[in-house]
Amino acid sequence: MQNLIIASAMTLAMASSPGALHSDPVLVRSVLDGDTIDVAGVGRVRLLGIDAPELAHSHDTAAPFAYEAREKLIELVLHRWVRLEGDLERVDAYNRHLAYVVREDGLFVNAALLREGLARVTARVPLTRLGELRRAEADAQSSRRGMWGQAAPVHPPSYTRRRKSTL
Repeated sequence: MQNLIIASAMTLAMASSPGALHSDPVLVRSVLDGDTIDVAGVGRVRLLGIDAPELAHSHDTAAPFAYEAREKLIELVLHRWVRLEGDLERVDAYNRHLAYVVREDGLFVNAALLREGLARVTARVPLTRLGELRRAEADAQSSRRGMWGQAAPVHPPSYTRRRKSTL
């Protein structure tokens, strides 16, 4: 069913590689983490070719730069119109759609997160825009931005408090 939804939301267009899909403009309803968004008419979309640090789940601690990656993605796309560009790999193991995300002003969001040092390149299969993604990551590394140079940010403790030792 979800594949039918994405097929209706995305239309074939001329692209740099055969078989690539481009969507009509779609609205980003929410940002779930540093590399996953919820898009009207499509559902959950994982940004293709990148991996942002993981947020805390249950009792785990968030990875360094996880909150910064999510905040940057919110700043870039929340409540904005974007275009989704598909590649050879269309759905991940969690049934999320995989896509490059491009804002209406032409900003390639996947590369923008890499350039800030808030994600790293990950590719399990050859990707059309892999070279562009690797250049963006190399730019962040050489400039020592985000995870490539700064000390990890210290976030305030969660709702739990440490008790004073009675020893």
